[in-house]
Amino acid sequence: MAEPWTTGITKIEPNVIAVRGHDIAGLMGHASVGAAVYLILRGDLPTPGVGKLMDAILVSSIDHGATPPSALAARTVASTGATLSASVAAGIMAINRHHGGAIEDCAGHLGIIIERAKASGLSEKSLMAAASAYLNELKAHGKKMAGFGHRIHSADPRTARLFELADEADVRGPYLDAARAVERVFADRGKPLPINVDGAIGAVLTQLGFAPAVMNGIFMIARVPGLVAHVVEEQSRMKPMRKIDPVNHWYDGPEA
Repeated sequence: MAEPWTTGITKIEPNVIAVRGHDIAGLMGHASVGAAVYLILRGDLPTPGVGKLMDAILVSSIDHGATPPSALAARTVASTGATLSASVAAGIMAINRHHGGAIEDCAGHLGIIIERAKASGLSEKSLMAAASAYLNELKAHGKKMAGFGHRIHSADPRTARLFELADEADVRGPYLDAARAVERVFADRGKPLPINVDGAIGAVLTQLGFAPAVMNGIFMIARVPGLVAHVVEEQSRMKPMRKIDPVNHWYDGPEA
């Protein structure tokens, strides 16, 4: 018999399902999806405020139209007659460093800024100075600051709401302060690049204690319902093997 191996995630026995020690039937109807995601990734249940914040993070990234690579990949594969699972998997496989990965990258950038600012006491002034110097370094190496600016939105409507919910949940600290410092540096230089939803999520998740390595996974969790919707629409409304134009389409769903 093979040596047994261990897992600390979910206990399964006859008539028993316990996620991180919490009876799953007891969680049902009491824990939100965001709280359950927090539980399975972090090992304990969040406060109600943080659970609400986690829900908001998942909702904020549920979909962003038909133009992102994940939606285009899922629709393209669906148009071939592939199954729902294969099509959604194609969309998930398109989520990588340059699509969804800005959350993790931004968290890493903010961490560097914070470490450098600590030498001067981690004040607003030291964060601004560290952010300015770091942005100069990125520019000198031909790199960009992930999590700032957006190809469509001049002011991402999701960012302010996430920060509002973070404040309500008493989630405050250097990562949120560093993100705001970077935003101010950009504005002071005459090139406003507001924090986008990826940057806001990266700052909030890191402040909550999540490791950057799981952040792309949280984006995937959030985006799956949107991918399912795109695949089902492609299969039910569109002709098979069509040429999918990534730009030339319009919205015909319900109005506000």
